[in-house]
Amino acid sequence: MNFENQQYITTEDVLSQAHILISCNDARILLQHVLKTNHAHIITHPEQNLTPIQIHTFQLLVKRRASGEPISYILGECEFYSIKFKVTPSVLIPRQETELLVDLALEKVSSSMSCKILDLGTGSGVIAITIAKYRILSNVTAADNSADAIVIAKINAERLSVNNVNFIKSDWFQALTKRKFDLIISNPPYIALNDPHLNQQDLRFEPKLALVAGQDGMVCIQTIISSATSYINAGGWLLLEHGYNQAKITKRLLKEAGFISIFSRSDLAGIPRVSGGRYDPPL
Repeated sequence: MNFENQQYITTEDVLSQAHILISCNDARILLQHVLKTNHAHIITHPEQNLTPIQIHTFQLLVKRRASGEPISYILGECEFYSIKFKVTPSVLIPRQETELLVDLALEKVSSSMSCKILDLGTGSGVIAITIAKYRILSNVTAADNSADAIVIAKINAERLSVNNVNFIKSDWFQALTKRKFDLIISNPPYIALNDPHLNQQDLRFEPKLALVAGQDGMVCIQTIISSATSYINAGGWLLLEHGYNQAKITKRLLKEAGFISIFSRSDLAGIPRVSGGRYDPPL
């Protein structure tokens, strides 16, 4: 992208050059960010002249995207459940398929009752904060072993004025001794150690500790299920996001741990994405 010999440089000019390096959609999103405007404005004002500072800033962002850096990290934010959240390379980028986990959690929690909810491995806090926003009578605890992630999650809660979430640094249940919940949810690491996808696209830039769970990707799910019965009230629900081929083993582990009404639900792509069950303790 070289505009040294051009006297006037328009949005059309920079987008045309950027398309050589990155997708049209990515280029438009980055230009919107630089100009602090929206999609409609970009389309209806192709002749708008850019300042040298705007051009330089846009070129730097395009270079970062061309190297593979995720758009969400470049912009510092990501949309989840139609809400904008702050994200950094310290946390995973929220995925659309994880909205299913929130949908199912909201199904299990009445809007007219106060429930105690635990989100394990909260990351940027998107799951916990979204549920807290829609279930204002409930008390949500969001735990993560990363101090950096907790900082980001707290910022998101403050920005969105969500006050019924408590954030705690904890290695899964470690710091939650003697506490019990009506609903436990988690989007834990579930990718196998040698999965080739770890070296592709956005995953190359995301924190591996939040992605990888042992040789088969099941270590964290097994840990959560085996420990959850000590932290969940009778009749409470445990909901877990997992990989495309992990529904069967997750349901088996839930059954062995004493859960009933066990189910799996597929995401919009038809991939089994969330499994869960209701805790039925032995008499």
